Formats: sequence, structure tokens, C-alpha cells
Amino acid sequence: MKKVVDLDTIRDCFFDGMTLMVGGFMGCGAPETLIDYILDLGIKDITLISTDTATVDKGVGKLIVAKRVKKLFASHIGLNPETGNQMNEGTMEVELVPQGTLVERIRSGGAGLGGVLTPTGIGTIVEEGKQVLEIDGKKYILEKILQADVSLIRGSVTDVYGNTVYRGTTNNFNQVMATAGKTVIVETEKLVHGGTLSPESISTPSIYVDYIIRGGSRKYVY
Repeated sequence: MKKVVDLDTIRDCFFDGMTLMVGGFMGCGAPETLIDYILDLGIKDITLISTDTATVDKGVGKLIVAKRVKKLFASHIGLNPETGNQMNEGTMEVELVPQGTLVERIRSGGAGLGGVLTPTGIGTIVEEGKQVLEIDGKKYILEKILQADVSLIRGSVTDVYGNTVYRGTTNNFNQVMATAGKTVIVETEKLVHGGTLSPESISTPSIYVDYIIRGGSRKYVY
């Protein structure tokens, strides 16, 4: 399968009511071209899994502002007041998840596990409605896995097979989300030939990647 494609090729990956994971942290390392494409397509009723909701004009914050998100799993929403507005109005369901728990739920989803046991949130509203287990005299919340129909990630450098390198803090949630989507689409800053990347520098191996889009371009570029 040719992995380097234009946006029209991945049109059928997106649909109303889908579950979407999007990498980035406060917009850093967010796949902006792919987010804009979802906006252009008019996709709605999204269940969004993201560490935060960035700002009103950056990253997944643009999906929030456009009211395309029905349910949100996130660990921080403070920089985007529109998220709080919709949560308080009851127009968007929000599950706030401690950040370490969020990444473990995603990692478990990618690893084929059933969930993760954590003491984080015991005795707080995080515990409400969840199964609590006692092991060796200590209580743990059973947090279920998180998976997505599509994971959108942002790579710094990607080869034509999909092997991806992240520069600095753009790694954030991108690496773990690449393991937990049924379909994984990489938006990359730089596309290189196979064999160019040092194996030790690769954070996301090609086996996880289904499609590659050049960032900032709506057309096939290679």
C-alpha cells in the first residue's frame, strides 16, 4: 500500500460519530493540516481523546470552537475557555482524566490490555462510577482502555514507509497514540527516503502507520 497520499485519499477514514485521538500538547506537535481537513469535511459528533484542548485557534481547540466534539477525554482544558463553556452548558460531555492515567489508558489500548489499575483518584470524583479493587490492602481504580477509530499524529521526520521521528517535546502523546488507533495517519514536517533515518532515532515504527500526509500541503508532495 502506498502510504504517502493526498488528503482526498483518506476522506473515507472520517465519519460522523467517530472516536478520534489527536496528538499534541497545548498545540505543540498537533497535526494542524489534518485537523483543518476534518473541519473542512464537516465531521461532527466526535468523541475526542486528547491530552488537552489547546487554545481557541490552535490544535484540537478549533474542533471544540466549531462544536464538532460530542464527548471529550482530556487531562487539561484551562487554556480554552470554550471547552469549559460547552461543558457547563451540557452541550459537550467531558471526562477529565489525570494525565498519567490518560496516557496509561491509551498505552493499554495499544498493547491489547483490558485496563490499568491506579490509586490516582481514590476518594475523589475520579472514582465515581468506576470499579474499585483492593489488592494487598490498597485500593485501586480500574481504568478502562482508550482506543480510537483514527489516531492523528504529527511527526518531525518520516520516511516513506512510515517510520517517524519526533523532535523535542513534540513527542508528547503522539508516540503512544500511534499504537492505539485502528487507522493511524501521520502528518509530517519532513518526508525522506527509506533507509535515511537512524533506527535508534525512530519512536514510531512503520508497522503502526497507515497513511502519511505532508504537513501544510493539501496535495501529494514527494
